[in-house]
Amino acid sequence: MRDFRDAKAMAQTLRDALKAKSISVSYSESLELVARTLGFHDWNVLSAAIQSSQPVAAPANNFPAPSFSGGTVIPVAPMRDIVFFPQLITPIFVGREKTRRAIDSAAANDGRIVVITQRRAEDDDPDFEALYSIGVVADIMNRVELPNGNQRVRVSCGKRVAVLRPVEADFLAAEVVPIEELRALDTEAFALTREVFEAYRSSTNTVPPQSLYRYAGEPGVLADVVVQLLEVGIEKMQQVLEIQDVVRRLETILGWMRAGAPAKAS
Repeated sequence: MRDFRDAKAMAQTLRDALKAKSISVSYSESLELVARTLGFHDWNVLSAAIQSSQPVAAPANNFPAPSFSGGTVIPVAPMRDIVFFPQLITPIFVGREKTRRAIDSAAANDGRIVVITQRRAEDDDPDFEALYSIGVVADIMNRVELPNGNQRVRVSCGKRVAVLRPVEADFLAAEVVPIEELRALDTEAFALTREVFEAYRSSTNTVPPQSLYRYAGEPGVLADVVVQLLEVGIEKMQQVLEIQDVVRRLETILGWMRAGAPAKAS
């Protein structure tokens, strides 16, 4: 068996072999097939695993590198009817006992937890099959016990992460790897940010809120913020969260805006 880091070459070999048998598959479809053959949930997860296995150059300055790396085990909090994005600071409300144990474990250690959206909001005790494979890692800022027995936990969301494999515990926990953005500072990405602002004006007949302009120099962040303003539903928001390529992320959002996806009042 070839190493999983050869996945792209394996995908091309598979595609060529199928073509010789008059079976046509796209390159992205062949990547998905290879990912599943190697035991990964999908190409996003395999891609993150490949990234985490690559050697990382030491920083040019003398500051220590961030401690979060591939293969880190972190407690997981499943979320109903909401998708969290990097840079979001928000409260989450915790009532389920298993999630409380995950929060307690995170708070007793380094304060980090992974928040991942459930595929079906009605699941009261979801396992990893019932969750999407991509979420975000978040730092617990504070916790407050509410009169009804639930907790309000304020979190600051960081990087996108992919679940590599579950870890056995009395709460949800997983080995995760960070997902790095692609083409985040490409000329094409910056050109698309201008189109996003124009599409916002056209679709709402209003000037984009000033708060959006602070992200004009960060195309990936702008895409994440704008999709949270659009009424596109949980599945499409999760789709955007899973798009690693910033140019494709912006193009996807632009398509929805031009198709008439309404924006929420800001």
